[in-house]
Amino acid sequence: MKRSLSQLSFAVFTVLSLVESGWAQKPPAASAPPATTASPASLAREDAAFLKQAAHNGHAEIEGSKLAEGKASSDKVKAFAKMMIDDHTKAGSELNALAASKGVEVPSDPSETQKTQLKHLEAANGAKFDEKFADELGVKAHQNTIKLFQKPLPAPRMPT
Repeated sequence: MKRSLSQLSFAVFTVLSLVESGWAQKPPAASAPPATTASPASLAREDAAFLKQAAHNGHAEIEGSKLAEGKASSDKVKAFAKMMIDDHTKAGSELNALAASKGVEVPSDPSETQKTQLKHLEAANGAKFDEKFADELGVKAHQNTIKLFQKPLPAPRMPT
């Protein structure tokens, strides 16, 4: 699991660095009129959507981990939950700062779908909770977040 978190952290750092450097930005089409709210720091729609989804995912993992701190029966699950809260809180702060610097407002909570999943998790108790938490947040949520970070970035375009 530690290796997966290291890989995720590396992926987050790499993608955020690429977005920060402007590599993933798409210049506006030559025929498009200038947007009144556009700034040099604005992002392509896909990049803004990525930041928003990454924020949703991070909040879902934090909320689920907070549940685990109180409901888990295993000390290992509780320790993993604490690590998730710490790691995702730090990554979320960095994501928020980057998004703000690019003029993107990111969500401050999980998506509606994720909230429903968290309610199902909250309904479980004891070992069943531990199993559900490990499967849904320890594995599935990480896999979904990793997939988000592994989506290919569009090739940089040179302005014409």
